[in-house]
Amino acid sequence: MNALKLKDGTSRKSAYDLRDTRHGREQVHTLIVVVDNEAGVLARVIGLFSARGYNIESLTVAEVDHQGHQSRITIVTSGSQNVIEQIMAQLDRMIPVHEVYDLSGEGPAVERELALLKVRGQGNNRVEALRLADIFRARVVDSTIESFIFEITGTTEKIDAFTDLMRPLGLIEIARTGIAGMSRGQHSGPWGETGRVAWSGSAAEDDPVEESSGP
Repeated sequence: MNALKLKDGTSRKSAYDLRDTRHGREQVHTLIVVVDNEAGVLARVIGLFSARGYNIESLTVAEVDHQGHQSRITIVTSGSQNVIEQIMAQLDRMIPVHEVYDLSGEGPAVERELALLKVRGQGNNRVEALRLADIFRARVVDSTIESFIFEITGTTEKIDAFTDLMRPLGLIEIARTGIAGMSRGQHSGPWGETGRVAWSGSAAEDDPVEESSGP
């Protein structure tokens, strides 16, 4: 059989691989958004991601300035650098947003998550669960004759590893807070002395990110 001859400009890739690679490969990004603590802001922020079809892997939000009524939103998502820059540019133009930056692109950072795990605690499994908890520096915050509740703080990878070890021992329930993080060194938040560039990039102005029309 003669080899298939391809014309100039054609590809040997499968016809079923139709993903658009023009915008670069996807990477995990941790975005920090400081907003006014008012109704509807969180829905508008999330709407920018859903409009692009990007999943939010972790989301935490809490008021961090009670006098100024400002909240800090931490979002972990995956996307190409081009799309992330477009979302950040759109966020920066929203009225309630005071600051937005990509924590993943600012150099060394500290990211932590807290989790509560309820584990059955009987017989040998009880002893093994306590032994592993000591290794991972998880502490017991509640105990009954039949179960424990462990509290563990650390990176997402650490919590994932501890959770996987608890499953065969009788993991009953798990609750996770999501990522909270900040950059190391002299960089500070909106109330610090060191200023921060809201976002840096070259997001195309002719390809805006649409806001969600939902409530």
